[in-house]
Amino acid sequence: MASTSSQVVMPMLSVPEKKTSFLDLHKFLRDHISSNFSSHDASASERELSLVHQMRSDLAKQQTPPPSAGSRLDLLLQYYRAISVIERRLGCDDSIPFTWHDAFRSNKKSSLKSIDFEKASILFNIGAVHSQIGSMAERDTVEGRKIAYAEFQKAAGVFRLLKENAVTGATVDVTAECAGMLEILMLAQAQECMFDKVMADSKGVTLCSKVAKQAGKFYDEAYSALTVPPLDQHFDRAWVSHVQLKTAYFYTEAVSLYCIDLHQKEDIGQEIARLKLSISSLSDAKRSAKGAPSSLFEAVSKLETKINQNLETAVKENNHVYLMRVTPVSSLSELPAAVLAQPAPVEGLDISSETLFSNLISESGRKSLTKYTEMVDDVLRTQLDKIKLAKEVCKVKLQEMDLFNSIGAVENGSTVPAELKAQVEAIQDRGGPGGLKVELQQLKDLRRVNLELMVQMEEMLQKEEREDSQYRARYKEKWNRPESGALAKNIRDVLSKYSENLKEAGVSDLKIERSMSENFGILAILDNEPIESALPSLARPAIYVDGSEDRTLGTLKLSLTKLETLEAQLESLEKNLKELKEKDDILPKLLGGASSEELFKEEIKKYNPICEEISKHIQMGEQLLLQIQAQNIEFVTQFRLVEYKISFAQNLEQIRTAVAKFGEIKENLSEGIKFYASLQEVLNKLKQQSSDFVMTRDIQCQEMVEILKKPGWRIFGR
Repeated sequence: MASTSSQVVMPMLSVPEKKTSFLDLHKFLRDHISSNFSSHDASASERELSLVHQMRSDLAKQQTPPPSAGSRLDLLLQYYRAISVIERRLGCDDSIPFTWHDAFRSNKKSSLKSIDFEKASILFNIGAVHSQIGSMAERDTVEGRKIAYAEFQKAAGVFRLLKENAVTGATVDVTAECAGMLEILMLAQAQECMFDKVMADSKGVTLCSKVAKQAGKFYDEAYSALTVPPLDQHFDRAWVSHVQLKTAYFYTEAVSLYCIDLHQKEDIGQEIARLKLSISSLSDAKRSAKGAPSSLFEAVSKLETKINQNLETAVKENNHVYLMRVTPVSSLSELPAAVLAQPAPVEGLDISSETLFSNLISESGRKSLTKYTEMVDDVLRTQLDKIKLAKEVCKVKLQEMDLFNSIGAVENGSTVPAELKAQVEAIQDRGGPGGLKVELQQLKDLRRVNLELMVQMEEMLQKEEREDSQYRARYKEKWNRPESGALAKNIRDVLSKYSENLKEAGVSDLKIERSMSENFGILAILDNEPIESALPSLARPAIYVDGSEDRTLGTLKLSLTKLETLEAQLESLEKNLKELKEKDDILPKLLGGASSEELFKEEIKKYNPICEEISKHIQMGEQLLLQIQAQNIEFVTQFRLVEYKISFAQNLEQIRTAVAKFGEIKENLSEGIKFYASLQEVLNKLKQQSSDFVMTRDIQCQEMVEILKKPGWRIFGR
C-alpha cells in the first residue's frame, strides 16, 4: 500500500480575473431599443436596463474587502445570462464597445464591439473564480480535497467552453490556445487532488503510480503549450516554472511508486534504469525552474532525496545479490496512466427561464413565433416518421433473409441456442445417456432388495405357522394358544399390499426400460461434445487464388457494413435535426420588425439541407437493400443454404427431442428410485416387526411345550 507519511500538500495555481473598464451599458442599450423598437419600449425596459448596468458596474469595481468567491461567481453567472439574453432578444451584437484587460498582462487590453468578446471575458472570469475556490481549499482534509477536485474540474469545463468560443483579435487570454492550456492545467490540478486522495487512502502502489503518471501527463501538456507561441512570452516565469516542476515531480512520483512493485517482483534492472531516468528529469527541472514557490521546491527536493536513497539501495542489492543487467533506456515502456479528472459540464448558463426584456415581445410577435414553431415541428415530425419507417422496413427485410445467422454459420460454424446448449451441457455433466443406464441398474438393484425383504418376511411367517401347526397336531386340544394365521393377519395384509405395489412398480420399470431401449438412438445425439458437432456445417466454396475471402460472402458483408453506416448516418442526421431545432431562435429577427411570412419562409429553409440528406440516405438504403437481396440469392445458392437450414432445423429438433426424452426418462427413473428407497425403509421396519412377532411366538411356544411335558398335566387332567 502507498504511504502518506511523506506526502506533501503542494501549492496550486489559481487564474486571476480579467479587469474591465467602466461602460455606460444603460445608455447604449436604451439607445439601441429606441432605434430598433420604440421610445416607449425603451422606457418600459428601464428596470431591466438599470439591472444589467448595475451588474456590469459591480463586476468592474475593485471592492474592499473583496466579495466571497461564491457571491462573485453568482454575479458572473447572472451577468453572463443577462448578456446572452441581450444578444438573443435585442440583436445588438456589434453596437457596444467592450474593453477588457489581459488577465496575465494587465497592461495589455482590447476594445471590441462584440458581445462575443464580452461573453468570452465573463466565461474566463467564471473559470478563474472556480480555480481560486479550488486553490484555496484545505487539501489536507477529506472535504477540502473534494472541494478542490470538483472546482478544478468545473474550471476545466468553463475553459473548454471558452476554447470552443474563442475570440479572434482580442487579448491572448481568451484565445483558443490559452483557454486550451488552462483547461489542461485545471485537469492536472484536479488529477493531483485525486493523487492526494489515493495516497491518503493508502491505495495500492499500482493505482497511485497510474494517477501520478496522468497528473504528470496533464502538467506536461500544459507546459508544452506554455513554451510555444502565442503563450511562450506571455506568462510570468514563476507560472511556467511551477508547471515545469509539477511535470517532473509527478513523473518522478509515478516512477517511484512503480518501482516499489518492480522491487517486489525483483526486476531490479528495470528499477535502476527508471530511477536513474527520473532523477535526471527531476534535476533538470530544478536547474531550469525559477520563481516557483519554495514549498514546491522543498517537495521536489524531498522526493529527489527519496529517489536517490531508493536508487542507492537498488544498486547495492543488485551488486551483491541479483547481479542483473540494467535495462537500456530505449527498452523502457511508458508507464501506465489512469485518468480520474475530466471537464465538468458548465452549469448556470441556461437562459430558457430568463425574463429580461420579455416586454419587448408583442402579442402578435408571440403568435408569429408559435406559428413558426409549429412549422418546425411539422418538418421534424415528417422527417422522423420517414426515418422510423425506413428503419422498420429494413429490419423486417433483414429478418426475412436471416442474413446475420447465415453469415455467422459460415464464419463461426453452426451454433446451438444458449438455453438449449445449457440444457445439453447439464445432461452431459450428469453422465449423458450412459448415466441413465447407471440409474436404471440402480432401480433394478433397489427392486431386487425389496423383493428379497418380502420373501424373507414371508418365509419367516410361514416357518412360525408350520411349527405352530405341528405342535397343535401333537398336543391337540391342550395346545390352546391362538393360531398363528389369526395373529399374523395384519402383517400379512400389509405384505400383500406392498406386494401389489411392487407388481405395479415392476410394470412401470418395464415401461422405463422399454422407453430407454426404443429411444437410445435418439438420445445418442447428446453424447456429442461439444453439442455443435451434431449440427451440419456450411461448406465454403473454394478460396480464390489470391487467398482472399470468398467474393460472394465478402461482397455481402461489405453491403451490410454500408447499410449499418447508412443507419448510423441517419441517426446522426436525426440528432442534427433536433439540435438545429433546439438552437433555432428567430426571436431577435422577429423583434427587429421583419415580415413574419417572409422571415418564416427564409428561416425554414435552414432545415432543407438536412431533410434532403435524410431523403438521400433513405433512397440509398432502399437501393442497398435491393442489392443485398440479390446478393443473398447468390449467397444462398452458392453455400446451399436452403439444404443447410433444413438439415440444421432437423438436427436442432433432434437435439430438442432428445433433451425432452432424456428429461422424461430421467424423471421417471428418479421417481422409481425414490419409490424403492422409501419402500425399502418401510419394509425394513416391517421386517423388524415380523421378527419381533416370530421371536415372541417362539418364546411362548417353548414355554408351553415345557409346561405340557410336566407329569402334573396327566394327573389333574391339565
